[in-house]
Amino acid sequence: MENARRKEVWASGDAYEPYVGRWSRHIAREFLTWLSVPSKKRWLDVGCGTGALSQTILQFASPAAVTGIDPSEGYVAYARKHVTDDRVRFEVGDAQALPYPTAIYDAAVAGLVLNFVPQPSRAIAEMARVVSLGGTVAAYVWDYADKMQLMRYFWDAAIALDPKALELDEGKRFPLCHPEPLKKLFQEAGLQNVEVCAIDVPTVFKNFDDYWFPFLGGQGPAPGYAMSLSEERRAALRERIRSTLPISTDGSIHLIARAWAARGVKRSL
Repeated sequence: MENARRKEVWASGDAYEPYVGRWSRHIAREFLTWLSVPSKKRWLDVGCGTGALSQTILQFASPAAVTGIDPSEGYVAYARKHVTDDRVRFEVGDAQALPYPTAIYDAAVAGLVLNFVPQPSRAIAEMARVVSLGGTVAAYVWDYADKMQLMRYFWDAAIALDPKALELDEGKRFPLCHPEPLKKLFQEAGLQNVEVCAIDVPTVFKNFDDYWFPFLGGQGPAPGYAMSLSEERRAALRERIRSTLPISTDGSIHLIARAWAARGVKRSL
């Protein structure tokens, strides 16, 4: 298991995008609709990764400016290359110690990142610090324990073959993948009017290879685990997953990806 943990890499945007980047863009659009932040606002995208949420803000939220920050130099480089807009800039930095003055943004958001921040409470506190009074702090995380089905099928099969894989299952490792702890995190940061909702989007794979190959990219816990296995054990895992997926007669696979989203308002400095 330690070998698999060491293989939890967050560096290659080209590998991340076909894994979950493509689905996070669908979640991002629904998330922004739910937030309903007025146009011409200043946004901070914390843990921007490959720029999926930042790009969606630019496309659908009519921002005055967007700043994306992420600890991965590789992801920031990918975002800079693929999200080209005069209103956006991407920087390398730590969510737990944002390098920005107090109260300079109107909205601070984090997409699919809080579970991977060592101290998520510090990240939310920092996000609250940098937004102005009346500003929005919001985030969304995958529902690893239940309806993030592309990962749920993976881990259920992995655990069936190797019970020790349970130690790496995001549904077990990350309490914030449940709505109650996520809401509590926002409330304890002093945010007001805290709300949590589920956002579901379809994830349709054209065939099994479309589902399986992104797990070979090594980006994140599940792909990291897959690539830590011997070829024989990885083949066994592949066939176990194939046998459990709801594959249609045309070969396509129709799953659901659910994220839990939370939002709150800053009422005091």
